Amino acid sequence: MSQVDESQPLISHLIELRNRLLRSFICILVVFCCLVYWANDIYTLLATPLTENLPEGATMIATNVATPFFTPIKLTIVVSVFLSVPFILYQVWAFVAPALYKQEKRLVYPLLVSSTLLFYCGVAFAYYVVFPLVFGFLTSTAPEGVTMATDISSYLDFVLTIFMAFGICFEVPVAIILLCWAGVTTPEDLREKRPYIIVAAFVIGMFLTPPDIFSQTLLAIPMCLLFEVGVLCARFYRPKDDDEPSEQIAQ
Repeated sequence: MSQVDESQPLISHLIELRNRLLRSFICILVVFCCLVYWANDIYTLLATPLTENLPEGATMIATNVATPFFTPIKLTIVVSVFLSVPFILYQVWAFVAPALYKQEKRLVYPLLVSSTLLFYCGVAFAYYVVFPLVFGFLTSTAPEGVTMATDISSYLDFVLTIFMAFGICFEVPVAIILLCWAGVTTPEDLREKRPYIIVAAFVIGMFLTPPDIFSQTLLAIPMCLLFEVGVLCARFYRPKDDDEPSEQIAQ
């Protein structure tokens, strides 16, 4: 009988997890259904930074028969997930919140919100600042007699990789706060290691961006600035070991 009683909480947690995942999936599906009619327009908007820099008469191409259909659909699915992130994070928060102490809740909720905003800022920075410079540089370096004709599927994979790189790198302040809160490091230690971190930022920019100095610098400089913001904000969070346990709030 005791084994049955012990299994009940696990079953209830699994059921709740299933419900949270189902709600997240339904949210993505609803957003996708609302956007799929404009799938081609969404792709055209994404391709604007490249098409505006292509030589006169040059266009993007599709090398496979089904690519013109599936590529915009793939992009629409990604956009649907992107727009559903706040709701998905709320489901994650609602699932884990009952197991957190009050002090942990006061930390986690702002970090969820700030991490979402920072990721969006990273994607926007890549689209509005990095892409025009990168594609302007790449199209201007084509050898004479070579016409640049980019495959639409390859372009989508390329920009999604850049979006992910910039979105994740803009999470530097959140990562620093979590490391300091967990007691892994301190703001003082990070300040002492600032020269190494600056070099690491440029190395990361070299690996995550196209092989040009502009995009590498445009990724490294925001990372350095966000590092300073993270160190400044980490001063206001005590290490986890110093937190006094408080009563857990039932859901």
